[in-house]
Amino acid sequence: MLPYRYAIDYQAALSAAREQGALSTAIALQQALPSIWRHAYLRTITHQPNLVRFRHRTFEYVCDLYSQLEETGSVPFDQTIADRVIGVFGMSSRAQECRNGRPTKIELSEELEGTQRDDGHFMARSIGGGLDVNLFSQNRLLNRGWSSQGKIYRRMEKYCREQEGTLCFSRPIYSDGSNVPRWLEFGVLKNDESLWVEVFDN
Repeated sequence: MLPYRYAIDYQAALSAAREQGALSTAIALQQALPSIWRHAYLRTITHQPNLVRFRHRTFEYVCDLYSQLEETGSVPFDQTIADRVIGVFGMSSRAQECRNGRPTKIELSEELEGTQRDDGHFMARSIGGGLDVNLFSQNRLLNRGWSSQGKIYRRMEKYCREQEGTLCFSRPIYSDGSNVPRWLEFGVLKNDESLWVEVFDN
């Protein structure tokens, strides 16, 4: 179970989204998520954040780029604080293909070889995820669906893959200043507009 200080009341967010009659629930949630995540993130850090947001294909990424502040001299250099993603959201889509028609292969990072970790994807390539920023150090059993939690994680990804155009989101949750999440939260807005959210140990 996620400690209280990191938790988000997604059912309240869903209810608020449904009340915005002029917008679809999916659109209203996408508008609300960055602010909700920002407030939750700021509760758990002590350093000065540099939150930026950008879009790639059908997903938007919200990141804390502390190194940009270091480069300008706005903050002191600190090796214990890494640049990191704090949330990804958007609509599932088909995997992006490279020129030969096959998905680009991502090789396992050298530092992860011989460990129990993989180069995981906040959004699976099979549902439209891409870019290096989409990569993170993920528990191998979770990533490959080998554990009980991993099976649930894969089932959620499968739902997004089979129901193209599904709103889904991934929120890494950190217990220190690194870019390795302690927990990974994954959410799916199902066709009946119920919200399926799970928290996974990483």
